[in-house]
Amino acid sequence: MRKVLALHYSIFLVGYSIFATNVASAQTHNQYEISFENAVHHEAEISVTFPNVENKVLEVRMSRTSPGRYALHEFAKNVYNVSAVDGSGNELEITRPNPHQWNVSGHDGTVKFSYTLYANRGGGTYTGIDETHAHMNMPATFAWARNYEYRPIEITFNKRDDLNWEIATQLKHVEGNTYYAEDLQYFLDSPTEIADMHFREEKVDGQNIRMALHTPASDKEVDEYFGKVMAIVKAQRDIYSELPKFDYDEYTFLTCYMPNASGDGMEHRNSTYVVSSKPLDRPLGETSIGTISHEFFHAWNVERIRPASLEPFDFEEANMSGELWFAEGFTSYYTGLTLARADIRTDKQYVEGLDGGLNYVINSPGRNYFNPIEMSY
Repeated sequence: MRKVLALHYSIFLVGYSIFATNVASAQTHNQYEISFENAVHHEAEISVTFPNVENKVLEVRMSRTSPGRYALHEFAKNVYNVSAVDGSGNELEITRPNPHQWNVSGHDGTVKFSYTLYANRGGGTYTGIDETHAHMNMPATFAWARNYEYRPIEITFNKRDDLNWEIATQLKHVEGNTYYAEDLQYFLDSPTEIADMHFREEKVDGQNIRMALHTPASDKEVDEYFGKVMAIVKAQRDIYSELPKFDYDEYTFLTCYMPNASGDGMEHRNSTYVVSSKPLDRPLGETSIGTISHEFFHAWNVERIRPASLEPFDFEEANMSGELWFAEGFTSYYTGLTLARADIRTDKQYVEGLDGGLNYVINSPGRNYFNPIEMSY
């Protein structure tokens, strides 16, 4: 009997130990902080604190790819002034095994990793920082550590109040300037615009559709533009018969139309970055409205109707998929069709707009050598 009780007690202790370890792990957050005091020179100061580090050597990396950008980009090239301290503030040894990684050793279980980021290309792939905005694609901005990708993340944006900056992102708001992501995958898929912006929002089927617009424009212009955005949202809702179920019941259009930005569009799970280098004196009009249509269609097609080859997304290597012909091709087909159904384009304008796409494909010599699957790579 005593042996049986002892066995049961041992099993209880092992089970409790595993439970306690899992609870402690679930409660451990990696803490990020970013500041923009030297934005005039396109710099940000960034730190990330990794608590409860179990590995003797912490492998800190910058990403080499980005969601929606499947080719390689060496984001580490814009990182310098790297340092690391332990929980007591003691400086730690850093070695560089390759161009995109820093190995930190000699820690006491806590590592605070700090660096300066140079950022002067605000688009869908890179990051742009100046005194008009902090335009952040997360893989191009934030370092992370191998073996700790599963941890929740909290980030504090020390925005420039003297520049009337506000924060727009799909990250979950915690309080003040602090936001939350459930893990690294969601964090790196959550672009963020911090600027003096126009905000508009509307409920559709119980979910909030929000636009954060960074551009000089009158309230009337912004209202008219948002009306077109919402017409696109509803037309595409009708194509699929429903909107996706957005995390936190919200989808955000991050729109940045400034001469210091690069034209681009990039889809994300609960948001999109739509970027144009629109001159300051040009009316808002229908700037990038086609890109709005294209990127929102991706909320279903590629974000939720998703090639298995893209899961989980690899931030260290190129992401190869033979299904991008469907993800991008069908999205491009519905881009213009949505504008016609939303009465933003006439039927005649829609048909005339097909010329460019047809000519591009028919006159491209590559189609004689590669099929759609091969072209997807």
